This record gives sequence, C-alpha cells and structure tokens, in this order.
Amino acid sequence: MKARNEGKEQPTASKQGRNAPEGKKVVASNRKARYDYEILEVYEAGLSLVGAEVKSLRAGKAVLEGSFARSEKGELYLYNMYIAPYSHAHLDLPDSRRTRKLLMRRVELKRLAARLSGKAVTIVPLQLYFKHGWAKVELALARGKKGPDRRETLRKKEETREMERSFKGRFKL
Repeated sequence: MKARNEGKEQPTASKQGRNAPEGKKVVASNRKARYDYEILEVYEAGLSLVGAEVKSLRAGKAVLEGSFARSEKGELYLYNMYIAPYSHAHLDLPDSRRTRKLLMRRVELKRLAARLSGKAVTIVPLQLYFKHGWAKVELALARGKKGPDRRETLRKKEETREMERSFKGRFKL
C-alpha cells in the first residue's frame, strides 16, 4: 500500500496559517485587575481591529490598564485600550484609544448582559493574546474590591510566600 502523503512535502506551521497548532502568544496582561477586582467569571472574545493595529499588537505594543468593556445595543465594546500606532504605517492611522468591538457568540452576549444588570459588576480585560493567528481578549466579569479585601489578599499572598520560603531547602528529590 502507498501512503497518501508519500512524495509530498509536509506542511509546516508557516504554511498552515491560522490552522497552525500553536499555543497562545500573550501580547499584554492587566495584572492590576486581579488586585483591584474579585474575578467572578472569565470569558474569551475576539477583537475587531482596523488597519495596522494587528501588526502593532504582534510587536507587543498594547496596554490594558484602565480599559473596560460595556454592553450596548446587544453588542460588547472595549473602551480605553491603548494600541500604539504601527511605526511603518502611513495612511489611515486609527485613534490609539478608540472603542473596539468585541466578538462573542450571541448566547454568551445575552448571558453576560443579564449578569451585568446585577449590582456593582463590571467587565475588565485580563489578557490580550493571539490564539491560532486571531487576536483574542480574556475578559472577566468582576466586582470591585474594597480596602479590607485588598489587604486580605495581600496577607494571604505573603503567608504563602513565607510557607514556600520555609519549605524551600528542606525537601529535595
């Protein structure tokens, strides 16, 4: 029997394009969001980009701090996310802090809008990354922490750090 791909060149990751089995390439992360908010649920959404914004993201020039998402007319939008203008682009440079549409399934959007109608809940981006060639945003349904809550998380983090330090040299395999 003859093999199907005999004599044919095997496809490489660059030839497979978006179907490449690559993992997640993180462009930007919002570390302060985990400190300022209590994360209730996590969602993944696509990001609608214009022009050279994709090239700028691939170069890692994005900032998520201070950005948030809001549901309007049955759609989800990301506000105040900064994407630096691409240095080699000359025409049609979009505003670096423009409102960007988030792409999610209709069922998820309805569920998220229902949860947003609750008390003191917001949507914050946690990470911006490329997954199989597509720009994605990891969103979190979150509730703001008060002062004592923040101190408690810092105390727990310090306790775990102390425990790791105390066990560091004792157990070696």
